[in-house]
Amino acid sequence: MNIEKLNYDLPPELIAQEPVPNRPGSRLLVLDRSTGKVTDDDFSNISTHLNEGDCLVINNTKVIPAKFFAQKTTGANIEGLFLTCRQGQWKVMLKNSSRIKEGQTLHLLDRDKKQYCPISIINRLSEGQWLIKPESPLTAEKILEAVGFTPLPPYIKRPQPQLQHDLDHNRYQTVYAQQNGAIAAPTAGLHFTEKILEQLKTKGINISQLTLHVGAGTFLPVKTQTLEEHKMHSEQFSIDQTNADIINNTISSGGKIVAVGTTSVRTLEALAQGKNVKASTGQTDLFITPGFEFKIVDSIITNFHLPKSTLLALVGAFAGLDKILAAYRHAIEQKYRFYSYGDCMIIR
Repeated sequence: MNIEKLNYDLPPELIAQEPVPNRPGSRLLVLDRSTGKVTDDDFSNISTHLNEGDCLVINNTKVIPAKFFAQKTTGANIEGLFLTCRQGQWKVMLKNSSRIKEGQTLHLLDRDKKQYCPISIINRLSEGQWLIKPESPLTAEKILEAVGFTPLPPYIKRPQPQLQHDLDHNRYQTVYAQQNGAIAAPTAGLHFTEKILEQLKTKGINISQLTLHVGAGTFLPVKTQTLEEHKMHSEQFSIDQTNADIINNTISSGGKIVAVGTTSVRTLEALAQGKNVKASTGQTDLFITPGFEFKIVDSIITNFHLPKSTLLALVGAFAGLDKILAAYRHAIEQKYRFYSYGDCMIIR
């Protein structure tokens, strides 16, 4: 498929720069994928779109404060993104790193722009990635807790991230986040509150949890002319037997599986064995494109995705690309807020 088929025009002012004051205060677009009918609602009414016996599947990954700043001896600042740590060495992505050299020493900065500790540049890897080593006895998690910022996607502008650190630290995280490891939020989950989850349980809706740690690949645009040429990134997932049983029992009882976010969709379909899922831990590079046969997921709650992105391809595969793009045109006409901090939709 030519990537231009996943293109659409979005007025820049519809890209949400901040979340709405209250999590469930977002708008909800409802898309019937069998007819293409679109209706407008509020997310606070999400329980009316699920039925007793259905199962809501949520991704409990937790976003780490992976964005950091370092300073060169010249005084120039470098922006970095933490990826992984092994034996005290961090794999990171560094912006404006063309003049950085192996063996060079930088200083990690805290959130007040003060020097926190030296870091040594070990070696350059591929695609803007580096190995660095902070000169500190603390773990990567503890260091990032002290110096790191929320790793927002590039379309959310934060010229001075320290000024909105508390907002982003609290709101670019689901209320059910538990497992540290993501460098991007499963944003469809940002709309839920504990109260809404309790409303769903009271209605007789099952809730199952899985983990997929959203990685750096989620920020990578499709640069090839066709989807088939694009290499999908790999991400770590896990689901235990208890939560797999909740999903499988729902299926056997005739309930629908409602996946919260594309990360839950990818994980569920990667775990599919026939019409069931298997408890497992591993890596998935499953690339869902139009023509994919869904085995587990019956409905998706999802935010609005970027043009020419793998996520738009996924929802296009689920509902039909023409219906998705028509729904997006409606959302633009009605001035919905787009992307990570924006409004959402449920595809049924």
